[in-house]
Amino acid sequence: MAATALKEQLNGLVNSMFAEGLLDEQFQQLQMLQDGSNPGFVAEVVTLFCEDSERILADLTKLMDQAVVDYSKVDAYVHQLKGSSSSVGTQNVKLACIQFRQFCEENNQEGCMRALNVVKHEYYHLRSKFETMLQLENRIQAYETKQQN
Repeated sequence: MAATALKEQLNGLVNSMFAEGLLDEQFQQLQMLQDGSNPGFVAEVVTLFCEDSERILADLTKLMDQAVVDYSKVDAYVHQLKGSSSSVGTQNVKLACIQFRQFCEENNQEGCMRALNVVKHEYYHLRSKFETMLQLENRIQAYETKQQN
């Protein structure tokens, strides 16, 4: 498949992610920082975001499974995930974290468990789209590198 067709497919995917509310204008800012001197910038940021999010979600799951929940620790992790989400422009994850933090402030265990499930759902949905996006970007880079040789 030609690089042009792959780029169209990538643009369509990213546009659908904006339309779905998965991404916001902050993600566009990240895209603008990527150029010929740093072609893998967005992929690197997305990969780091996903690795960090996986770790935070695992830690949150462990904390919420405790007999006595330490809401200040839970809130600190949710705050961290919200910050990462804001920086990358992952709108739905960020919004789910805002709701989660409200339940933490109320020490509402049931609400926190529901909110954790919502955050996980939003994150895993986003991650699958990011994985497709990164695969397309890798294919485009490989094709363009091949064309240069």
